[in-house]
Amino acid sequence: MKQPQLVSTSSPHLKSDMRISTAMRDVMLALLPIVLVAIYFYRGYALLLLAVCLATAAVTEVIFRKLMKKPVTLNDGSALLTGLFVALLFSATTAWWTAAIATFIGVGIGKELMGGLGWNRFNPALFGYVTIFLLAPYVTFLNIDYTPWEVGVVSQATPLAMMHQGMDMPAWWELFVGFQGAGAMAELSPLALLLGAAYLFYRKHIYWHTPVAILATVFVLTLLFGANPILHLITGGLFLGAFFMATDWVTSPITEKGKLIFGVAIGLLIVMFRLGLPPTEGVAFSILIMNAFVPLIDKATKRPSFSEPKATA
Repeated sequence: MKQPQLVSTSSPHLKSDMRISTAMRDVMLALLPIVLVAIYFYRGYALLLLAVCLATAAVTEVIFRKLMKKPVTLNDGSALLTGLFVALLFSATTAWWTAAIATFIGVGIGKELMGGLGWNRFNPALFGYVTIFLLAPYVTFLNIDYTPWEVGVVSQATPLAMMHQGMDMPAWWELFVGFQGAGAMAELSPLALLLGAAYLFYRKHIYWHTPVAILATVFVLTLLFGANPILHLITGGLFLGAFFMATDWVTSPITEKGKLIFGVAIGLLIVMFRLGLPPTEGVAFSILIMNAFVPLIDKATKRPSFSEPKATA
């Protein structure tokens, strides 16, 4: 009788046909609606900032990978996606060198020096953005004329600042569909971000647990504290944070329970930042803070292994 031949292979045993480059491309496609809105409102300003961040991201990855004697992996799209995120986190009228420095920090330090793709503890784009936000008082000496053309731009307080100061707010539908004075390019149209998020759900790149937990927590807490929950949901980059940043595959929990805990904690921090402090980058800070706790959340919510012996008294 012929003996059966058994094939022995190392883990992982569950594999997917999805490639990193495909996933990164899908996220960039999901960001296309908000990119088009930004270009519609800001024209040359938006194009310049996007181009600077994408180019800086590519060059930074090449430099750092060469210095660390590692193969250049630009074709996976991760660096370009980080650059795209950084650009969207800024206002279109931000000095190009500010966005370039943030991109350099995000890709070079937040991504490459912190382990590389798949190992970084913090979201690279948020890491670069928040770093330059904190260092802003020290880099203002670079007073460079960065606007080679004139484009009509609305200069006014952001909706979050208007709420904090008790000013009359634009109509909620205007803030939701498209509002030029929103601040960062990613805050211009929650509707555009929602369309992109729908595509990511369709492609099964993200799941509902973390976004719903964040939005529900912000809604309930702002309502309890007497604030307008609808306005808090559609202002301040909350949609970008909930659907695109907090769902980052590397820096978010693995388990469903962990994703819910992660989302609730982020929502709680956002409300604390927004209601307890002057208008700040509450969404960015909240996500970065919780990124640090992801290993603990994963450990506390991990599923038991079938091979682990049951504890006995």
